[in-house]
Amino acid sequence: MVDSVLWPYWLPAGVGGVVPLGPFSTVIDLREELNTAMEPLQRRTVLAISGAALTTLAATWAAGGGTMLAARQEGEKLVGQDTVTLLEKTSRELNTLPTEQRQHVPALLDAHLETVTNLIAHGRYDRPTGKRLHVLAASLAQTAAWHRFDQGHHTAAGKLWAAGLHSARATDDPDLGAAMLGDLAYQAAWRKDHTTAAGILQQALTRAQHPAARSLLNLRLARTLAAQGDKRPALRALAAAEHHLGASSTQPLPTWCAWMSEADLAVDSGQALLDLKDARRAHQLIGEGQTLLPPARAKTRGVFLTYEAASYLRLGEPERAAEAAREALQLSRRIGAPRCEQLVQGLLPQFEPHLTAAGVPEFLALAAA
Repeated sequence: MVDSVLWPYWLPAGVGGVVPLGPFSTVIDLREELNTAMEPLQRRTVLAISGAALTTLAATWAAGGGTMLAARQEGEKLVGQDTVTLLEKTSRELNTLPTEQRQHVPALLDAHLETVTNLIAHGRYDRPTGKRLHVLAASLAQTAAWHRFDQGHHTAAGKLWAAGLHSARATDDPDLGAAMLGDLAYQAAWRKDHTTAAGILQQALTRAQHPAARSLLNLRLARTLAAQGDKRPALRALAAAEHHLGASSTQPLPTWCAWMSEADLAVDSGQALLDLKDARRAHQLIGEGQTLLPPARAKTRGVFLTYEAASYLRLGEPERAAEAAREALQLSRRIGAPRCEQLVQGLLPQFEPHLTAAGVPEFLALAAA
């Protein structure tokens, strides 16, 4: 057996680029995922997470089990409540920064995540404190993963979400674990691996409990099913997402899906319908969602504008499509979200037949700049 202290933590481990969830998932698994994701590229051996590994990871999580989080009495130093409270407060502030400002603080996110991981690994704490630390680790890993995803660093993002899943599993909070799986599925769908995305989401839905969590997961499932042309299952998932959104619950609203709103439901439903060739209804829903979206959600607005541009193209209105695409492109560059810009760039071939339409040449010139 390899000594976990001597084994280089930066080497990839596990099958398919991910440490598997086992019956005794420990902080060693968490650290390995985190450190692999956070190492500089020149040192790290980059191993992408395979779709099969992600599906297996999701199925293991869905089966439940694992060790109940216990107090850690052998740690070097006691982790005090004031320390955890401070980390929770500052982490919450970092996680809730507007997208345009969050681009300036990735190093702070990483530092907080490393601090929390070190406390879990080496500190001495009781069981409630340990749970708070694991919740913090999962939340910070999720936010750091989204930052890397937006920058196009998909392997690092995937490993951070997997690390968050390891930590969430120790908290006995199935909705928190479902959050990590939902984000891994979103990434898979973004990369056009809809089979993997659907498989992960179906596993996440087996244990997700809060209506808001189930709404978001069903909405993502509808999107990936629609992209594959599976009309009836996609429409059933859309109906489930609408049913669960806003439904009452005795449990607190999970912070990771607190942003889920009628705007998201409308726009993503519209995009699903666009994939299912119902362009006019899709355009109507996307427009409705745009008007409902709060101004602070700039990154989401950029994505929604791109969807709107695509729907205008389907309706044969290239002038309005160019206007929406131009706004999306300018916004994504301002907030530092290359992933959103890539989404806009993906529309360029569809503008080529409309070079004489008003605004199209100007938009294409901006995109090439």
